[in-house]
Amino acid sequence: MNTLNTQGNFAVPDDFYEHLINAHRDLSTEQSHAMNAALVLLLANHIGDLHLIDEALQKARDTVQNEG
Repeated sequence: MNTLNTQGNFAVPDDFYEHLINAHRDLSTEQSHAMNAALVLLLANHIGDLHLIDEALQKARDTVQNEG
């Protein structure tokens, strides 16, 4: 069974962030949310391991719930 890699995995993390921001440029808030949803589905399909996806979903949810 694979485990979720939560360690930095980009040689230059700022490059990824720049690409992500550029992908959202000139989109409405609604379009931006829809793009994020499409991206999640595309990447989940690419991963194809429900255990890893469940782990990632829980970690992401925990991050949001622990804010504020």
